[in-house]
Amino acid sequence: MVKLNDEEGAAMAPGHQPTNGYLLVPGGEPPGKVSAELQNGPKAGCLTLNGVSRESLAAAAEALCRPQTPLAPEEETQTRLLPTGPGEETPGTEGSPAPQTALSARRFVVLLIFSLYSLVNAFQWIQYSVISNVFEGFYGVSSLHIDWLSMVYMLAYVPLIFPATWLLDTRGLRLTALLGSGLNCLGAWVKCASVQQHLFWVTMLGQCLCSVAQVFILGLPSRIASVWFGPKEVSTACATAVLGNQLGAAIGFLLPPVLVPNTQNNTDLLACNISTMFYGTSSVATFLCFLTIIAFKEKPQYPPSQAQAALQNSPPAEYSYKKSIRNLFRNVPFVLLLITYGIITGAFYSVSTLLNQMILTYYKGEEVNAGKIGLTLVVAGMVGSILCGFWLDYTKIYKQTTLIVYILSFLGMVIFTFTLDLGYSIVVFVTGGVLGFFMTGYLPLGFEFAVEITYPESEGTSSGLLNAAAQIFGILFTLAQGKLTTDYSPKAGNIFLCVWMFLGIILTALIKSDLRRHNINIGIANGDIKAVPVEDTVEDSPTDQESKTIVMSKQSESAI
Repeated sequence: MVKLNDEEGAAMAPGHQPTNGYLLVPGGEPPGKVSAELQNGPKAGCLTLNGVSRESLAAAAEALCRPQTPLAPEEETQTRLLPTGPGEETPGTEGSPAPQTALSARRFVVLLIFSLYSLVNAFQWIQYSVISNVFEGFYGVSSLHIDWLSMVYMLAYVPLIFPATWLLDTRGLRLTALLGSGLNCLGAWVKCASVQQHLFWVTMLGQCLCSVAQVFILGLPSRIASVWFGPKEVSTACATAVLGNQLGAAIGFLLPPVLVPNTQNNTDLLACNISTMFYGTSSVATFLCFLTIIAFKEKPQYPPSQAQAALQNSPPAEYSYKKSIRNLFRNVPFVLLLITYGIITGAFYSVSTLLNQMILTYYKGEEVNAGKIGLTLVVAGMVGSILCGFWLDYTKIYKQTTLIVYILSFLGMVIFTFTLDLGYSIVVFVTGGVLGFFMTGYLPLGFEFAVEITYPESEGTSSGLLNAAAQIFGILFTLAQGKLTTDYSPKAGNIFLCVWMFLGIILTALIKSDLRRHNINIGIANGDIKAVPVEDTVEDSPTDQESKTIVMSKQSESAI
C-alpha cells in the first residue's frame, strides 16, 4: 500500500534509517535527486513494510541504488508529462481521478473572432500587390517599392517571432490576441492618412504596423485548436483558423481591383477610391478589435483533452522558453519539417506577391482577371485546407498525407508554369485552382504535424518557428523570382520555385513520424472519459471520472 508521509521533507541525520516502518521509493523526482533524498529524509512517496513481499522490497532497494543517467533536456520535458511504459500513468494522476475534460461552447466564438481579424490582416497584406501598377502610378514609385509593401510582412516576422512566442507562452493566449487585433486596427487607421501622392512613407508605416500584428496572429491557429478543441476536432479547428487568413488573401485578390480601378488619368477619383478601401478596412478592423476585447478568453474552464490536461497540470516553474527552443532545434524531424514548410509556404507567398506581374506580362490590361485568378487560387486552397483537416481528424495519418499533398503541390506548380503563356485565361484559372488547392491546403497540415512530433513543447513556439521559416523563404523567393521575371520571363521564375519544391519533397520523405500528442489522447479515446459541453451552471459541469491508464505505443516508448 502506497501512502504519503505527513511530515514531507522532514530533516534527518545523515545515514539515519527512516522510521515508522517506511521504505523510500522514488516519488517522481528527476534523476539524480534520489541519492540526496536518502540522506535528507522521505520526500513524497513511502512504502509500508506490512504486507509487502521481500522480492518487492529488494526490487525497490535495487532501484534506489542503481546509477542514474542524466536525461537530455528534451527527455526531461517528456518525462515530466508522458508515461514511460505500459501500465504507467501520466504525472499527477497516480491515486487520483483523471482530470476532468469538457468542450466549451465558447470555443466557436473564440475561433470565429480570431479567424475574422486574421482575415483583415491577410487582406491588408495583399491589397497593394494585386493592383501594383495602380499604386506605382499613384505614389510615383517603382514596382520594387510596392513589392516591399508585401515583403515587409515577411521581414518583420523573422526578428519578432521569438519575443512574440515568448509572450504567448508566458503571458497567454488572450494578451497575444489583443496585441494582434489592436495593432492590426492601428495600422489600418494609419493608412487612412496616406492617401496623397507624396505620402508613400505613411502607407509603408501603416503596413509595418500591420506586419507586426501578423507576428501575433500566424502562430495562434494550432494553440487555439489545442487549448479549446477536443482530440477529434483539433485538426479541423486548426484548418478553420488558417482558413480565415486564406479567406482574407482571397478577398484581397478580389476587392481591390473592383474598389480601385485603374483611373490614373483622374488622380482625384483614384485617391477617393483608395480612401474608400482604407476607411472600410479600418472600420471592420476596429469592430473586430472590440469583439476581441469583449469575448476572447484565455482558456476554457476544463481542458478539452487529456493531452491539454497533462500540460496544464505541469508546474509553471518547470517551463523554460530557452530550453523549449533548444529542444525543438534538436528534434531532427521538426528541423526537416521546418525547412520543407518554409519552402512550400515561401513559394506560395512569392506566387501571391508576383501574380499580378505574371498575369499582366501575358494578358495586358487584365488587372481584374488577375485578381480573380488569385481569388481562385486561394479559395481552392481553403477547400483543400478544410478537407485536409477533416482527413487528419478521421485518420491521424500525418506523414503520408503531408508527403502526398507536397507532391501534388509540386505537380500543380509545374502545370501552372508551362500553361501560363498559352494565351487562354480559362486554363490559368484551372491550373491556378489546382495549385492553390494543394499548396494552400498544406498549411494546416504543417502546423498539426509539427504539434504532433514536438509534443509536449508549446504549439505557439513550433508554429512560430514554422512561420518564421516561411517568411525567410518568402523574402528570398520573392526577390529571386521577381528578378528572374523582370530580366527573363515569368516561366524562369516559376521554374526556380519548382526546383526548390522538388527538394522539399525529398526532405519530407525523410521525416520520421512520431505522433506523441495522438498517443496521449488514445488513452482517453479508448476509455470511458468523454468530453461534454460546459454550461455556466455548476449542475451541467462534468463529474469526476475514474483514473485511466494511458498505454503508449511501442513507437513512442522507443522515441522517449
